Amino acid sequence: MIIDTLRNAALYANLGAKFVKAFDYLQQTDFSKVAKGKYEIEGTDIFAIVNEYDTIDTAGEQMESHKKYIDVQYIVSGEELIGHDFLRNQSPSREYDETTDFMLFGETPSFFSKLEAGMFAIFFPTDLHMPNIKVKDPVPVKKVVIKISVTF
Repeated sequence: MIIDTLRNAALYANLGAKFVKAFDYLQQTDFSKVAKGKYEIEGTDIFAIVNEYDTIDTAGEQMESHKKYIDVQYIVSGEELIGHDFLRNQSPSREYDETTDFMLFGETPSFFSKLEAGMFAIFFPTDLHMPNIKVKDPVPVKKVVIKISVTF
């Protein structure tokens, strides 16, 4: 996993052309004019999901992981905590669904990171993550999740 600010995106160009396109999209898009929804950047290899929600408590939440896509989660506005852990030998509480590229894990995160507007986190298939968590009180968040296929 990687956590940084968008102004440092150039540092991650060595991750490949798909990451460069993803960061270009984040830097060149005025998300105040973009509605919730799914947006193609490069077919099914790179796409963005724009979402708006209020942050929530950890109660009842679980960590997630993906196999086919890497997440680049960018906070447009608001702030949230994201719980993390490394995928080791944990058993999923919800088995992997290939259609949704999603599985859940019931373990408690090893640590939390606070993301604020202008920050992003990259989660690889070896990373567990629990997003959308309130810092103190629920606040509205606008987030863009860019999905980058792991096939290069």
